[in-house]
Amino acid sequence: MADEPPAEVIAEGLVDEEGAPFLEEEKGPNRRCIATGNVLPVEQLIRFVVGPDGVVVPDIEARLPGRGLWLSAGRDMVNTAAAKNLFAKAFRRKVTVPADLAERIAGLLLRRCLDRIGLARRAGQAVTGYEKVRGELKAGRGAVLLAAADGAADGRDKIRALAPALPLVAVLRSDELGAAFGRSHAVHAVLTAGRLAEGLKIDAARLAGMRPD
Repeated sequence: MADEPPAEVIAEGLVDEEGAPFLEEEKGPNRRCIATGNVLPVEQLIRFVVGPDGVVVPDIEARLPGRGLWLSAGRDMVNTAAAKNLFAKAFRRKVTVPADLAERIAGLLLRRCLDRIGLARRAGQAVTGYEKVRGELKAGRGAVLLAAADGAADGRDKIRALAPALPLVAVLRSDELGAAFGRSHAVHAVLTAGRLAEGLKIDAARLAGMRPD
């Protein structure tokens, strides 16, 4: 049958003989994706729990109580888990998977990205606008570059050339990036080093995997 797990997956102990993924909260910085069986850093995964009403809930911060399962941060992984009934198999109970689960996750991750940028701005750790970004980069204070996904490629390349070694986040649209700075739109921004910049890199990478494009 198409939904039966591969023999090598059973042999490696990733699922039981009925094809249900073993659901045990592992310790340490890595977790196993129930869709692929791959063990990955938690930063590349999304945790899920079951709410009191039996609905599968994405636990973006990985803090909700109860036994959880983990999926790679990708829209295809979420859709595969839903289509193959992996949530119910892993939780060993009947659960409801929202039809728009992938969209919900993307929305939560987008909100986290905007919140981190907003907090960094208020703390004096983020600026937007070409000249301000250029000034921060020339002063060596940049840690994460941001460029609007719908911005002109030549403009992105121009600002990127000022700091080619810095990580570049280009998953937010100009209106979304602008909202984080309290304006209608923004094309370029930079965050200085700190926990907000590190957290943004993680959330932006997960968001990129959850967006349709």
